[in-house]
Amino acid sequence: MSLDANSSMPAGSFADRILRRGPLEAVATTIIAAGVVMLMQPFSLTLYSWSFATTLFGTVMFTIVSKVRE
Repeated sequence: MSLDANSSMPAGSFADRILRRGPLEAVATTIIAAGVVMLMQPFSLTLYSWSFATTLFGTVMFTIVSKVRE
């Protein structure tokens, strides 16, 4: 059993390190920002069409992730 460098607690699995609030909030925020950029660009109707769904998905993801442990 390995130990974390900063504590005497056993090191968690890869999923435990990734599935934390900080990284997931960053991903959700990036998805929201991508949706807003898709909404404002004047070049592609397809990107514009998917912008609302992308922004909504990022918002729902952020809401759910904000309930995840620190």
